[in-house]
Amino acid sequence: MKIIDKSVYAFSKNNPAIETAEPGEILVFKSMDCFSNKLEREDQLMSEILYGYDVANPAAGPVYINGAEVGDVLVVDILDVQVADCGTIATDDVCGPLHDLSEPRTKKIKIEDGMAAFNEVKFPIDPMIGVIGTAPDGEDVACGYPGAHGGNMDSKIIKKGARVYFPVRVEGALLQMGDVHATMGDAELCGTGIEIPAEITVKVSLIKDFELNWPVTETATHWWVNTTGPKMDDALYAASVEMQRLMMNMTGWDQTDVYMYLSVQSDMCINQACVPCAVSPVLRFGTPKLTQFKPLIG
Repeated sequence: MKIIDKSVYAFSKNNPAIETAEPGEILVFKSMDCFSNKLEREDQLMSEILYGYDVANPAAGPVYINGAEVGDVLVVDILDVQVADCGTIATDDVCGPLHDLSEPRTKKIKIEDGMAAFNEVKFPIDPMIGVIGTAPDGEDVACGYPGAHGGNMDSKIIKKGARVYFPVRVEGALLQMGDVHATMGDAELCGTGIEIPAEITVKVSLIKDFELNWPVTETATHWWVNTTGPKMDDALYAASVEMQRLMMNMTGWDQTDVYMYLSVQSDMCINQACVPCAVSPVLRFGTPKLTQFKPLIG
């Protein structure tokens, strides 16, 4: 089993791979928290260590996947996410809709026996991967930003048991991941979840020559398209167009039947909307699996 323990701060076709993997291989990514493990005490503020997304959200990798070619789909099965025993929540004076109704603060959160302790409240953790994706074929994208390559999708369903599909835009795909949260609510209101170092165990595989325009997450019950855009409307349009296309291919239904079905059986969830943060809104659009048909992807 290969250990990936070096990180980068951007998704880039120019990043040198630090490891290679064969389809079917199991890999362990050792990730820092989104603060590069530098926010060590509650008397430190996020603004003291972060000056932009070029120094935030480090992602372990990248890994070159042998046989991955442009036009393929990289499949990543999340086998396990093990987190450290202490995480961090932080606020600043620019991020999130309530930034002007709160103050910059850092809060350390102890993790014990699968529970997080916030003041006098304890609740179960549910570790998820905030940043995961492949290299874009165009300009570099800082790990703090989402895109069609994946990146900072902050989808709380990308966790143990999920399968994530990524379009391969460059040879070898160049897979990387990090920014784990011990737990995080949809929208990530203040801009952080319980940010925490982690070890992520995944299995990689390939689907050859399949059109995919945005990352897709498969759970036990649903398919979810993950998109972003300058505004929420843009992200929703991109997600519903992609889901419509995939479902037409899967079912043989026409555009209008799929449109109507999505209206009565699908849901839109907000992954991240900590405006006026510089990161564009991120959402996922999901529909239940249909066992009468072939899989949505593959």
